[in-house]
Order: sequence, then structure tokens, then C-alpha cells
Amino acid sequence: MGLFDKIFKRPGPAGAPQGYFKTLTAYTPVFTTWGGQIYESELVRAAINARATHISKLRVQVQGSAKPKLQTRLRTGPNEWQTWGQFLYRLSTILDVNNTAFIVPVMDDYMEVTGVFPVLPTQCQIVQYNDEPWLRYQFRAGQFASIEMRYCGIMTKFQYEDDFFGTDNSALRPTMELINIQNQGIGEAVKSAATFRFVAKLNNFSSTKDLAKERDRFTRDNLQNGEGGILLFPNTYSEIQQIKSAPFVVDAEQMKLIQTNVYNYFGVNEDVLQNKAYGDKWSAFYEGAIEQFAVQFSDVATKMLFSERERAAHSMVMATANRLQYMSNAEKLNVSAQMADRGIMNRDEIREIWNLPPLPDGQGQAYTIRGEYYLLGTDGSVTKKGDDLTSGT
Repeated sequence: MGLFDKIFKRPGPAGAPQGYFKTLTAYTPVFTTWGGQIYESELVRAAINARATHISKLRVQVQGSAKPKLQTRLRTGPNEWQTWGQFLYRLSTILDVNNTAFIVPVMDDYMEVTGVFPVLPTQCQIVQYNDEPWLRYQFRAGQFASIEMRYCGIMTKFQYEDDFFGTDNSALRPTMELINIQNQGIGEAVKSAATFRFVAKLNNFSSTKDLAKERDRFTRDNLQNGEGGILLFPNTYSEIQQIKSAPFVVDAEQMKLIQTNVYNYFGVNEDVLQNKAYGDKWSAFYEGAIEQFAVQFSDVATKMLFSERERAAHSMVMATANRLQYMSNAEKLNVSAQMADRGIMNRDEIREIWNLPPLPDGQGQAYTIRGEYYLLGTDGSVTKKGDDLTSGT
């Protein structure tokens, strides 16, 4: 039994689908992967990898009291084959490449949901069966799988034309073509730099046959021995000149513009790609590129795993990140001191900022407040730490 059989245990419609699910925009609800192969570009792959790497650090938490067995399994991982980091990395990559990412539930033999898995179909259709929309997936190996739409999750980017799927990345095609042309120009420039070409006037030859013989002799004597050296031109040659080719390569300013187009499209920058962003720079990257993914994934996963009643009772999936970890050491020290002194954060929360494990036996759950701080009661009373007396002010 392969991975396909382990994931798609839910039987599809017994009969033929009863047409496509009707949408408001009148577009046929069909998703097809774009053949632009943007992931094969080094710059684009680096941008996608930067986002996916940071997104894979998100902490997925399950809250509420609904489905305790499922919650226990999700706390250890999304499924039996992946960690949460691997799941989020692949989901982010699929979303950036296709602008649509599908999450399907993993079910056991009793049709109970035991986890979630990101899938990469070559095509997905929303078909209707018994007045209910179904997602019908087709994969590269030729397999088909169908599952009710309410059990699945769909994440999108650049969603405009279709009611359910994101638009493809054809808007990036002109930039991709420029990157391809630029790479070809650099390659041709390297080849031309290792090649020497000359042109010369050959005197006192009137026969085409004699010219061909002299050309073959010159090539044989000077260019085919593989020993290197210098080229010797007899006095039958005149007006000897080297041919210099100059392949077109865009200048640094134009190349910077091409890179900026890719950075703008994927919401990254050079500091993020080279792991130099921290503090306010990383916070800006988090808010622009990571937080929106975390919010959308949290909403999609919550809706597909919990019923409306369970969601109303505050059962949810939430992806969060400790942004304080990306501050400089000086900023971390200042935040740690200020938050601990005022009793806002306990010792374990402070240790998390420094990537340290919690203290054993719950020792780090205690809060510390410095002695010169006072507690103001709702009745106007003031209590100083260590004092047993309370006085009003």
C-alpha cells in the first residue's frame, strides 16, 4: 500500500459527477498547475525557500476541548510521515509556486480524521454530487481521488478570477524571461572570453583550392597540437586583426531591478535571503510575509478540522511565532529585564526568548516583581512588595 492509498481512504462518488459546481464568476472551477517552471530559477527558488524556511518555524497549537484524541495526535505532528516543520515548509512552497495549496485530511480505517497532509495535484476540479461539492484531484502518476470539499482546506494567493483557486504566476513571466536571457548572456560571455579569433588578408593566392590548402595547413600547424604557444604568421599574411565579441549582459542597475521584481513578488529582500534580517527588519518581514500565511493556515485548518459548534466553543488550530527570538542580544536583554521586573513574563517565557528549555518541575512558572514596584488595587489601595500593610493614596 502506497502513500496515496494511505491518505485517500474515503470512497469517492459512487456514480458519475453531476457536473461542475456552479460559481458566482461563471468560471469553471478547475485548478491546473502552471507550466512556467518558476521553481527552476535560482533566484525564485531562493526567495521561495526563504519564506518557507521561516514559515516552517511557526509553532502549531491546538486549543479547546473538542476532539481530544485528534488534538493529542496533532500536538506531535500533522501526520505519521512529516513533522510540523516539514509540513509547513512544503505547504508554503506549494502555495508560492502554484498560488493554490490543498490540505487533505488523513483518515483511519474507521473514517476518523487522524491528521492533515499537503497534496500537489496536477489538476483539481470542484464537481457536484448529490447536491454537495466534491474536490476531485488528479495526480502526476495518473491517480484520481475525490473527497467532500467541506473536509478539505484550500489556501490561495492572488485570488481574483476564480471563487476558490488563486491565479497562476503568469504575471512573473516577463521577469523570468529576462532572468533566462541574462543567464544565457553570462554563459556566452564566459565562452567567448576563452576563445581567440583572428582575421587576416592572405596575399598572392588566386586559386580557391590553394586558399583552402593554406587554411588547413595553418590550422594543423598552430591549433591542433594542443601544446600551446604562439601563432606564427608568415609574410603572406597582412592586416592581421583580432575579432572581439561583446555578448550583451545587463548592467548592475538593470540586474538589481530584475532581482527587485522577484523580491517584490514574493515579499522578501536581500537581508532575508542572506539571513541578515533581525530586530525591526525581521519583524517587518514577519508581518508582511509570514503572519498572513499563519493567519490563513490557522483559519483553514480550524474550519476543516472542527465543526461550527466546536469553533464557537473556541476549539481552534493556531500557528504562532515568538518574534522576540529575532531581536539582537542587547534588545533581548532589555526586554527580558523589563518584562521580568514587572511580572509580565515568567522565567520560562524569558528563557524561551533565549532559546533555552523550561526549568524542571514547573520552577519557571513563577513571576518576579522588583521591590520598588507597587500594586494598585481597584479600590485605590497600594501594596508594596514585601509589605503586609496596605494604605490608600
